[in-house]
Amino acid sequence: MNELNYAKVYSDQLAQAFPYALNFGALYATPNNGRYRFKGGKTIEIPVINTTGRTDANRDSVNALSRNYENQWEEFELTNQRKWSTLIHPSDVDQTNYAATIANITSVFNNEHKFPEMDAYTVSKIYADWTDLGKSKEPETIDSDNVISIFDLLMSNMTEARVPVNGRILYVTPEVMMSLKNATEISRSFDIKNGGDVNRSVTTLDGVPVIEVPSSLMKTSYDFSDGCEADVDAGQIGMLLIHPESVITPVSYEFACLDEPSAATGGKYVYYEESYEDVFILPRRVDGVSFVLSL
Repeated sequence: MNELNYAKVYSDQLAQAFPYALNFGALYATPNNGRYRFKGGKTIEIPVINTTGRTDANRDSVNALSRNYENQWEEFELTNQRKWSTLIHPSDVDQTNYAATIANITSVFNNEHKFPEMDAYTVSKIYADWTDLGKSKEPETIDSDNVISIFDLLMSNMTEARVPVNGRILYVTPEVMMSLKNATEISRSFDIKNGGDVNRSVTTLDGVPVIEVPSSLMKTSYDFSDGCEADVDAGQIGMLLIHPESVITPVSYEFACLDEPSAATGGKYVYYEESYEDVFILPRRVDGVSFVLSL
């Protein structure tokens, strides 16, 4: 094992990887994550300031002055507490030509289990908050004939709610992506001279980045008893239009440690990690989140 302090290195690497390794990585890069403060180990506080509006002024008198703002704190408690551990025999490291190192093992664990689970938790928790805050929409068929009009309506509703246009992101399933590629409202011209490839990818729509997410990671609810598995009655999310500043995605690693072989560990390396992480919609910015469930 070349890096005995791998636990610290691992945590540092994860912090750098989250925005890029997750399908919903842009939500983990929301500026809101730098604006909250922890109160204890599991609760974060979000400052909320209310002010009055402007009134008429005159040049002949001074009105009575008063404080026209108030400062409050909204508290959110992290409830998603997860852990993972593994034993590694020193002989396994040598006999696999260093394939079974903790670095390689945790890399596979992250890519095949942890990151997909975090994606699943992210979208399902945002959906749960969205419905808890009084939002809903009946599932509908999304196809090449109506996908653009559905998108236009989502955009219009957000603009009416004064959600900034700049920064919005559209997440879609592969099926919806196919509908976008074949949308009747979209006109394309292709240059295929000299045997060039035809690029039909849809990366932006009216300036909004479009990110394709596996349908298995776009469900309304999951069972997280062991990893993650979509609930039997989970709905299929087809589209999620969201502004990252509508959510917060705190991740707090409480403990990560790699112990060297000892009598207590049966002569094996022991890796253990436990974390608190969660996702919340800011109630005052719920209009910056819109779901479309597909039939």
